[in-house]
Amino acid sequence: MNRRLHRVVAGVAMLTAATLAITSCGFGSDDDSAKDPNTINLLVPSYSDGANGTKALWDKIIAGFQGQNSDIKVNLQIESWNSINDVVRTKLQSQDSTPDILNIDAYSSFATDGMLYPATDIVSPSVISDIQPAFAKNASINGTQWALPLFASTRTLFYNTELFEKAGIAAPPKTWAELTDAATRIQALGGGVSGYGLPLGKEEAQAESSIWIFGAGGTWSDGDKLTIDTPDNLDGVRAMKALADANVTQPNPGATDRKDVINSFIQGKIGMIEGLPPTIGQIAEKNPGLKYATAPTPTETGQPVTLGVADHLMAFKKDGSKQAAIKKFLDYFYSAAVYADFVKNEHFIPITASAVTALADDPVTKIFGATLPVARFYPSNNPNWAAVQGSIQQNMGTIAQGADPAEVLKKIQAAAN
Repeated sequence: MNRRLHRVVAGVAMLTAATLAITSCGFGSDDDSAKDPNTINLLVPSYSDGANGTKALWDKIIAGFQGQNSDIKVNLQIESWNSINDVVRTKLQSQDSTPDILNIDAYSSFATDGMLYPATDIVSPSVISDIQPAFAKNASINGTQWALPLFASTRTLFYNTELFEKAGIAAPPKTWAELTDAATRIQALGGGVSGYGLPLGKEEAQAESSIWIFGAGGTWSDGDKLTIDTPDNLDGVRAMKALADANVTQPNPGATDRKDVINSFIQGKIGMIEGLPPTIGQIAEKNPGLKYATAPTPTETGQPVTLGVADHLMAFKKDGSKQAAIKKFLDYFYSAAVYADFVKNEHFIPITASAVTALADDPVTKIFGATLPVARFYPSNNPNWAAVQGSIQQNMGTIAQGADPAEVLKKIQAAAN
């Protein structure tokens, strides 16, 4: 076991036998597919549910690929975002269990420990040149691209125009002061309606925290150094706590996940949230009569800034025998028609030039494309970011339960070190 695997295993708590069991749709160390050069084990998170959700989309892609490459088999395993990091840690205990291709957000710790193929080894040059440069850079360390951006997501303010009208709010807020005022007015309407959705639960606390920290002029990194415990970052965390303490958010924001906040907004129970590109499709599916609009994310000064996220595909090189099969599959996935269909149905922003052209009339691309120039990203090319992200998920919600923001940032900084 190399040092990377040792560190991962050492950091994993003992799991129950039921948790460790690999489901029928997964792959384990006792599976011959681990060593078969023509079998690809693909581990991905679920972005959407239902008949046209993530599983159906990957099943369609795999069927199309295998129709053209009958000698290659692709095993698909899908996990929730709440569980996929634990599943990855468990699989890394055995090289035979490690997925061949992984879809997740952070890649750098795997890359710096020599576990991944360089991107140029797993796709053709035409795919590399099709990826937008900013996203290729975000997937690179010291000039080498180690991961393939899957698609882009930014955040923007979604607000319920009907609740705004009832509360007498003339325009969407641009500053935090205006946001607090609008949330207070909406909360005063009663009827179980909350002013602002503040999801600081473990699902994705790092995203909401980033929006407020960036909005205060803060940052998670300075060059190669992760900078967590800084005055600007503290301003952002204190602003989140002030909003929670004002009782103008949903109940128990420290334990609320993003998906629950979005669902409550769709049901008309929250006045404002930071929404993602898929939120548009979710509203159209679950409550098409909802009256809403979007606006730039409010910040401390009103100067627009937002969170940009690019999840990634990466390939573990293991013994190297599967490189040819992996390259065929990923070239197929990033072909213009296949990739554009995947991105459109998952309602994200494409990261290839060919897909941007193909989706020029897509409503998600129209609305969220304008946010990309002011987007700032996680420092996902820093190998310590994964530990920091985990600490944010574990600790940030405690500010809504009485914890001191300064002490919380100190805990998170310790993870960075």
